[in-house]
Amino acid sequence: MRIVYLNPCGTLGGAETSLRELLGSLRVAEPAWELWLVLGEDGPLASIARDLGVEVLVRPFPTSVAQVGDAGRLTTVWSLTKAAISAASYARDLTRLLRQIQPDIVHTNGFKMHLLGAWTLPRRTPLIWHIHDYVSRRPLMSRLLRLFRKACTVAIVNSNSVAQDLAHVLPGLRILPIYNAIDLHRFSPTGEQMDLDAKAGLAPAAAGTVRVGLIATFARWKGHKVFLEALARLPSGVSIRGYIIGGPIYQTEGSQWSARDLYQEAERLGLAGKVGFTGFLNDTAAALRALDIVVHASTQPEPFGMVIIEAMACGTAVIASQAGGASEIFSDGENALGHPPGDSAVLAQQILRLAGDPTLRHRLREAGRATAERLYHGKRLSDELAALYRKISGTPVEAPPEVVMQSSFDASK
Repeated sequence: MRIVYLNPCGTLGGAETSLRELLGSLRVAEPAWELWLVLGEDGPLASIARDLGVEVLVRPFPTSVAQVGDAGRLTTVWSLTKAAISAASYARDLTRLLRQIQPDIVHTNGFKMHLLGAWTLPRRTPLIWHIHDYVSRRPLMSRLLRLFRKACTVAIVNSNSVAQDLAHVLPGLRILPIYNAIDLHRFSPTGEQMDLDAKAGLAPAAAGTVRVGLIATFARWKGHKVFLEALARLPSGVSIRGYIIGGPIYQTEGSQWSARDLYQEAERLGLAGKVGFTGFLNDTAAALRALDIVVHASTQPEPFGMVIIEAMACGTAVIASQAGGASEIFSDGENALGHPPGDSAVLAQQILRLAGDPTLRHRLREAGRATAERLYHGKRLSDELAALYRKISGTPVEAPPEVVMQSSFDASK
């Protein structure tokens, strides 16, 4: 089996993190398969994939293609025209490349690669769109995906919530929900703990300080300002220090906060010295183990929420936004605490509750790790993917994958 993956971004956002785990689990399960990764920009994902034994080719997007998108502020007729002209040239090169590789399957990750994959697909080659986001939020991409939908053999989605959204936008498309997975050895309660104070340039926190962190790209809907507002609402006497871990990764204009935006917001809220900004950290697991509480604060429904299962696997207590696919992967009060999206007052209450109750933190840590071991391990992911790949490529399926997800969407339809 020769599979080509197309991904627009080389840095590690949520979709790239899930792709990393997909490649890693599949490499272990099917070592004889030939895996290729074509990236629209260079970045850490390239070296990670190479270390896994994946053939990596970086074909940088033209600037006009990289910057256009529904999330940006400047999607004008002129910007779309420039992007279309550049995309046509890029597509010609990608067509030649795919003909040389001769894949059995093309598996695309990210909206721009869904379109380019459909545009450049070799004849009679199955195409998988791996949808990590709500398509209905993207009016431009929704229209474009409708134009290319006949090229798609099946769409994998990362939650039932995303499946329902996609079925509404593209009725009749074959849709298969498959939850993401993580490496339970890397994301484990045992291992190094990062010095977050040093990474953020802060003086060491006093003994007994409860460390609360938000780990996310700087996308505007990830809830950084809600997190900062929640920290500002905490009583002045409590020993809690906040951390914002991550940074901007997208080239699409207007889609994310800048570091300066968030620094200014922290200063405006009087949080100087009470919150640290670490920037991107390569060893996310070591950062998670250093935290007492991980906050997921997305203000819009989250398609999945990789940081939730990563924190659970590391044995760190989680407070998560209760909306979308994220609400499918935890049970409020059992393996995490929930809060309404965008509600800084309730988020502050939940932080204060967990910070003052070590017994509750311990119970959530234990339950979270057990959940990760039961549902989010790589073997489950590779079994489901390998069965799908064999089915659409005509290779007999040796055994059905373990069923871990209930869904009304049937890929065989």
